[in-house]
Amino acid sequence: MIGIRSLALAGVVLLALPWTKGMASGETATAVFGGGCFWCVEEAFDKVEGVTATTSGFSGGHVENPSYQQVVAGNTGHAEVVLVEYDPEAVDYATLLHVFWRNIDPFAVDRQFCDVGEAYRSAIFYANESERELAEATRDELAVRFERDIATEISPFEVFYPAEEYHQDYYRKNPVRYNYYKAACGRERRLEQVWGDEAGGLAQR
Repeated sequence: MIGIRSLALAGVVLLALPWTKGMASGETATAVFGGGCFWCVEEAFDKVEGVTATTSGFSGGHVENPSYQQVVAGNTGHAEVVLVEYDPEAVDYATLLHVFWRNIDPFAVDRQFCDVGEAYRSAIFYANESERELAEATRDELAVRFERDIATEISPFEVFYPAEEYHQDYYRKNPVRYNYYKAACGRERRLEQVWGDEAGGLAQR
């Protein structure tokens, strides 16, 4: 990322194969969320009981298999997203939505916290009508609660492209750089301003 996040980047660029609709791993289900920095979204969902894996990547654009540099430069249409794999017997989609909302600034347009541009827009990419209905219902509830428009995009999922390997589990592999970026970006401060004690979404629902 440009600015603060660029100071935290390191590693070799590797490309992976896209993840398309209908792909699954064993008995797990998947969900795709965009909440700005995908490093931070990975960390948020890794803390959720029932989530079995998270993968940083890109979705919602028109360029096939884009690189990180292409996406953050703009013009690909993609958002930074996280593919969340979860055990539907341990956690449901509604709970994942609850966590998602409380890890973003739902009012920000084409940005999240210190990261600016369409790649950092918040987004929910639904896989079926049930997910669409739940996503739209929660968005509408928040619009009423806050008496403000909610900027988060809700769109059908088409394809997920994993980001380069050095982005995966970045917060675990590079904790010092990651924590510097996260603090300097003001993510936790803004979440607390918007959500108060609900920030992070892991408290009792």
